[in-house]
Amino acid sequence: MQMTGADIFVECLKREAVEVIFGYPGGAVLPIYDAIFRQDTFRHILVRHEQAALHAANGYARVSGKCGVSLVTSGPGATNAVTGLADSNADSIPNVCFTGQVPTALIGTDAFQEADVIGITRSATKHNFLVKNVEDLALIIRQAFHIATTGRPGSVLVDIPKDVSNASCEFVWPESVEMRSYHPVRKGHAGQVRKAMKAMLAAKRPMFYSGGGIMNALGSAELLTKLCHQLHVPVTNTLMGLGGIPCDDEHFVGMLGMHGTYEANMAVSHCDLLVSIGARFDDRVTGRLNAFAPDAKIIHIDVDPTSVSKNVHADLPIVGDVGVVLQQLLDEYDHQKQQPDAEALKLWWQQIDEWRAVDSLGYTQDENEAIKPQLVIQKVHEVTNGDAIVTTDVGQHQMWAAQYYGMKKPHRFLTSGGLGTMGYGLPAALGAQMGAPDEKVVVFTGDASIQMCIQELATLFQYQQPIVIILLNNAYMGMVRQWQEMFHESRFSHSYFDALPDFVKLAEAYGGIGMRVEKVNELDDVLKAAFAVEDKFVFVDIAVAKEENVFPMVPAGAALNEMVLS
Repeated sequence: MQMTGADIFVECLKREAVEVIFGYPGGAVLPIYDAIFRQDTFRHILVRHEQAALHAANGYARVSGKCGVSLVTSGPGATNAVTGLADSNADSIPNVCFTGQVPTALIGTDAFQEADVIGITRSATKHNFLVKNVEDLALIIRQAFHIATTGRPGSVLVDIPKDVSNASCEFVWPESVEMRSYHPVRKGHAGQVRKAMKAMLAAKRPMFYSGGGIMNALGSAELLTKLCHQLHVPVTNTLMGLGGIPCDDEHFVGMLGMHGTYEANMAVSHCDLLVSIGARFDDRVTGRLNAFAPDAKIIHIDVDPTSVSKNVHADLPIVGDVGVVLQQLLDEYDHQKQQPDAEALKLWWQQIDEWRAVDSLGYTQDENEAIKPQLVIQKVHEVTNGDAIVTTDVGQHQMWAAQYYGMKKPHRFLTSGGLGTMGYGLPAALGAQMGAPDEKVVVFTGDASIQMCIQELATLFQYQQPIVIILLNNAYMGMVRQWQEMFHESRFSHSYFDALPDFVKLAEAYGGIGMRVEKVNELDDVLKAAFAVEDKFVFVDIAVAKEENVFPMVPAGAALNEMVLS
């Protein structure tokens, strides 16, 4: 069958079972948009900025378990997408982005809206392709989805010149993909798995530390919960791993790292065995490296061999898909005659309970004081019964959401971890709602972050997405102000906003509902009203205590057990 490149693009997306793509048209991709107009298999969501297309695809992927897909034009369309590519790649989210390019004969001539997209995105993607011949297009699209979704997931970019979209050839669908230099390992080495289980059974003070990798393998969170129950081992999650074990499970000791709980950080600092599951020992987790888990033997389970022993030496590495390896460990446990050391574990849990008693997330709220942001997060948890899909931007509100909105399930806490991208929350919520249309989606954001991608309120209105935006408004770049207070002698250099819009009127101008909360006794009624709306987005602007800080906090360069508690 003879088809144009644009029609091949559409046909390939159909065969990849794509249901929705996010994009923004322009001259170099008009042939593809024309082909999209003539099909009715998948939806196209028109965002208001290309960065938002990538964040929305990211949110969609994380909730649906499918690959995110976006389409943008050449030049500034592609360069606007770079932040979203880097964000998804840092957090291991499968995200395929198609960019338009000037015709092949004009590449390198500084043509209108030309950019060296392959060069620009090389370090922001897992892999990228420039399609030079229409005959290669179907195979490259097949390879792009394969690379993005296997091994350690990530961003893949496919740059399509306009003449390739217009050219015709015989369409051939590659039923399978074989790439000579790309063969991700899924199953852990049996001998290493056996050694790991023996070490777990022998440990006196074991700890499980799980990261975003627990979200990438379907069903692996349930396997983690089952394994920790059988071995009676405490579990801590990274920011990206929240929901990997239910927040109300007795084995969960809270988030680890810079703003982790006292009990999680102290337990890791004193354990004799640390099992890292789908995590990469990020600097925000480890604190000072030479003081991280100083007495522990390290088992590192990860699908990406380049992450193993990169930051912290692994005494026992296991390369493989987290879900597969966890099942191997459970099977190995069934074959072992040895049981965990019950007496040692009893003493270990007694010590953890002593650390828990510190109540490192405790705070006070007076009825006549300014609203504490922690209270807002907890009230949202109450009104949603802890079942909402949560997205955040980046800053203080992100940490408070991680600390106080307990996640009962995996794939429901969406945030920018590795890159720390302000502006992520709103478009990610759009993608999440598209991926889970029957779920309630809430955005926690700040007055600085929300203005990075606030134009996507128009997208919410156009597609009638009933998302609730919770703005913790302190008129500061809160985390910047906190660091300036703690480490720069309160010299608040350009971290205060002298001019903020009326967010209620702004929300209404975009077609949504705006609400404002200034007093503690108003909070319950406004939140209930906001979450009762089902046909449009609601923007709740909440005036919170201006100089509230996030605690606990591990200062930069300090060890995990050197936390500042208040």
